[in-house]
Formats: sequence, structure tokens, C-alpha cells
Amino acid sequence: MRVGLLTREYPPDVYGGAGVHVEFLARELRSLVDLDVHCWGEGSAAEKAAGVLRHRPWSALDGSNDALRTFSVDLAMAAALQDRELVHSHTWYANLGGHLAKLLHGVPHVVTAHSLEPLRPWKAEQLGGGYALSGWAERTAIEAADAVIAVSGAMREDILGCYPALDPQRVHVVHNGIDTSLYRPDHGTEALDRVGLDRSRPYVLFVGRITRQKGVPHLLRAVRDIDPATQVVLCAGAPDTPEIDREFRELFEELGRAREGVYWIPQMLPRPEVIQLLTHAAVFVCPSVYEPLGIVNLEAMACGTPVVASRIGGIPEVVDDGRTGLLVPVDEDFEAGLARALDEIVGDPATARRMGEAGRERAVGEFGWDAVARRTVRLYEEIVKQA
Repeated sequence: MRVGLLTREYPPDVYGGAGVHVEFLARELRSLVDLDVHCWGEGSAAEKAAGVLRHRPWSALDGSNDALRTFSVDLAMAAALQDRELVHSHTWYANLGGHLAKLLHGVPHVVTAHSLEPLRPWKAEQLGGGYALSGWAERTAIEAADAVIAVSGAMREDILGCYPALDPQRVHVVHNGIDTSLYRPDHGTEALDRVGLDRSRPYVLFVGRITRQKGVPHLLRAVRDIDPATQVVLCAGAPDTPEIDREFRELFEELGRAREGVYWIPQMLPRPEVIQLLTHAAVFVCPSVYEPLGIVNLEAMACGTPVVASRIGGIPEVVDDGRTGLLVPVDEDFEAGLARALDEIVGDPATARRMGEAGRERAVGEFGWDAVARRTVRLYEEIVKQA
């Protein structure tokens, strides 16, 4: 089967969970189908020969709203999919390209929903009027798709809640995955030494983008009150807007004045360094206020690290509360709850170790990418037969 996979992010330009998903799904799909990946960026002849075709926004739209620039990429993708039997798009950045290819070439379109625009109203801060366009593109593609993949059961409920016109039988749950041969404990300390961490003291680790969705301001306020002996490491970059960037910097500076041992790493670290930081963390924290699944929690678990995370979205389908970490309700006591949960795990190394071991076991046993790819291909085959 000839499949076109459409995405904004693809290595080396991966900055979020959707990009991680596509990277590893594509790797596994290549042995199962004839796969072309269409993504953003400047392409090369070697990449094209390997089935990776990159597209950039039209130069005539330089300086225009990001939604319009995205649509220009979608048009280019749709035009390049004429030899595919099925197209599969990821995120609103590529959904319209998949929808147009369905109409233009008469092929089935599968959408994987990693998040939903109606549930991210803060995106209006980033896109302005383009937020109405991103929502329109997502709705149009999802409602017309031959199949919609939700990355968690909670995400499926959200999809049907946001788009009630969608036939529930067309919405399928295929969880995100994790490469547990890549994400595994690495007890080297080079990354810790480069950051300047005191290896005799525990640290809390956050890895993620500086966005409203990821709840970073809540975390910065929460860690003011944790045990002062605990260090805090923030691998946080790619702010959505100048406003959220400014808010983060102000809260970080305030935190630095209130306690020592706070480290901010604004650049994207190489994966091996992230794995070392995950391995040695006393606890990983995910304070998201919206999270369809949260691959980063799986990455931490695969590295044998307990997780403190929000009890929201698909996170409870990954983090087994009390067994692989602790879940905190997102309510008026959220920040205090985060602080209490972090202190509870850091203060009990034996329990933390058991949680980390259980997390690794759960990641290996239930979230392998090979199984994700096989389930995805079975869905492709069903859709093509029905077409």
C-alpha cells in the first residue's frame, strides 16, 4: 500500500509530542507499507530519494499570518500526493493538506488528532485571527475523514464532544508509543555535569515547550514551596508568544531569588542528554492543563523515573496513580497539590525507586511502537477496502 504521511514536524525539526509520534511511527511503517513523508522544511535530493519530501511556506506569504502560511504548505503537499493510495495527516498544520488530497486524488484520508483547537483557546494569543482558520481546517478535515485516530480514550471523548457530527464508528483509539530500546536508563552523568547540577542532591525535572497548555507557570509557582534541598531543572523552550515568554522569564527570575539550585535550559538538548537527565531525576513533573496523552511521561517512565502529573486528559491512561507516579487534580489547589506530590516522592526514595521500576515495566509492556504501527496499518487496510 502506498501511504502519504503528512506532518509539520519531522527530524531533525521535532519540538513536540506530535513530532515524536510521527518520527517513530514512520520508522515502523516503512517496513509495512510504501511510505512517503511530507513535512515542512528545505528538502534535499537524498531525503527525497529516501521518501521524505519537504515543503516550505510560499515566499509571497512571508510575514503573513502563520495560518495562511500553513495553508500554502498544505496546498503544496496535496499537489504532491497524486501517487498515494491513502493519506494520513497529523495536527491542524497538515490536516487541510490531507483533506484536499482526498478530494483531489480520490483517496481515503486518516487523521490522527494529537490535540484539538477548540480546547486550546489560548492559541488565539499566538495566531490572532489565524486561530479561526486553524479551527476551521481541523473541523473540515476531521468531519470529512474516513477515519480519525485518537491517541487516548479521553481524546476520543474530546473529539466526539467537539465534533458531534462525526460518526463515532469512525473514531479509533491507538495510543502513542515509546521506543524503550532508545529511552532506557542511562547512568552516565555528562549531561548533569554540563548543567552544573549538584549530584549529591535530588532534582525535579520538567521537559516541554513554554506554552499555556503545558502549565509551566503553575509549576514555577508550585516549586517555590518544595523542600529547599531539592533542585529544579527546566528544559523549557520554544515559547508560543512573546507574552508567555515574558511571563516565564519573570517567574523564573522570581524563583531564582527565592531559592538556589534552579536551572533553566532554553535550548533543545540532544536526545541522549535528555535521557540522562530523565534517568537521574528524582521525579519528572508534567503540569499540563490540557494533554491528550503526553509522550514525555512515557519517556520518563521508560527511563525508570517516577512521574508527578496532572490528572487530566489521557495522562491517567499512561501514569498509573500510586504505582508509577502520582496524579494531581487540576483545581483551585493544583499548585499546592503539585508541591505536595513532588515532596512526597522526593522524600521517599524507596517508593520512588519502586515507582520508577513499575513505570519502566509498563512502558515496555504496553506502549511499543511496533504494536502501534501494526494497529495503524490494520486500520489503513480496513479503510482502503471500504473505499
